Amino acid sequence: MRAAAFTGIGSPEHVDVESFPDPEPGPGEAVLEVEACSINHHDLWILRDGFRIDEDELPYVAGMDVAGTVSAIGDDVDGVEPGDEVLLCPNQTCGSCRYCREGPENLCERFDLYHGGLAEYAAVEADRLIALPDGVEPAAAAAIPVAYMTAFRMLEEAEVGPGDLVFVPGATGGVGVAAIQLADVLGARTIGTSTSREKLDRLETLGADHVVESGDPDEIREAVTEIGRVDVTINHLGGPYSEVGLNVLRRGGRMAICGQTAGPTSTLTMGDLFLNHKRVIGSTMGTQRDLERLVDLVADRRLEPVVYERYSLEDADRAFADMDDRNAVGKLVVEP
Repeated sequence: MRAAAFTGIGSPEHVDVESFPDPEPGPGEAVLEVEACSINHHDLWILRDGFRIDEDELPYVAGMDVAGTVSAIGDDVDGVEPGDEVLLCPNQTCGSCRYCREGPENLCERFDLYHGGLAEYAAVEADRLIALPDGVEPAAAAAIPVAYMTAFRMLEEAEVGPGDLVFVPGATGGVGVAAIQLADVLGARTIGTSTSREKLDRLETLGADHVVESGDPDEIREAVTEIGRVDVTINHLGGPYSEVGLNVLRRGGRMAICGQTAGPTSTLTMGDLFLNHKRVIGSTMGTQRDLERLVDLVADRRLEPVVYERYSLEDADRAFADMDDRNAVGKLVVEP
């Protein structure tokens, strides 16, 4: 089979189409003929920085968000059959720790994520497959798992409800767009930021109630404060935006954090945090049940995952270049 593999660490120039043996399903596994796989910043970090891999693992096939058709199943597999159209939940859990037993599963002590979807075929855990309803196409399905699961779980953890004002700094990437759309589904109002007027125009068509054209933390703080006191901040950026996200909250407000794209450390004013009874919540990914609920929302036409552009396997290097250039609004999907 062919796969878009990382043959080196550094830039999208190291993404090449390579040949690999066709996968065979082991016990409890299914092999998918991959129809679509979206890429995430997690994949880009692996390519750019060698995040969590060693050079002896090259060539490395990334890709977590996989949709396709079951082509073969191994022993001890129930619930899926060859020919089924499915979406992979990329969660990998131990199944035996306290958090796997009691839930939610994304707290698993050995939580990890599947990689290997940027290929013509992928061997996966069969019990992580979700049937795709009629009308949900593979590219839209592949846009869901990492970005929309993450945003959905953050909104749940922060207890977002109808009428709440939700602030999303950097709202035009995968998680940001998902947070704006899902907050709208929940009946909340939203504020999104970007440095691009063109991206903000697109964000408004996706449901954003207020937009702020700036990347400067002080300007953003002032503009958001003029709009109103925020109930919840959905923060996938980290860095200097965490303090802004905290400052604009009302008394008792909540900030959920899932990333560090803008920097791994943040400075928070402790008095603002405890005197105003604000809460900071760490969140990573979501649960398989979350993903099932998101697929149902898409099937019911209450949610339309945003696919910015589609690429062939041969153009996977361009997909990573576009992600690195931050040109996209929504998800970039490779269709092998």
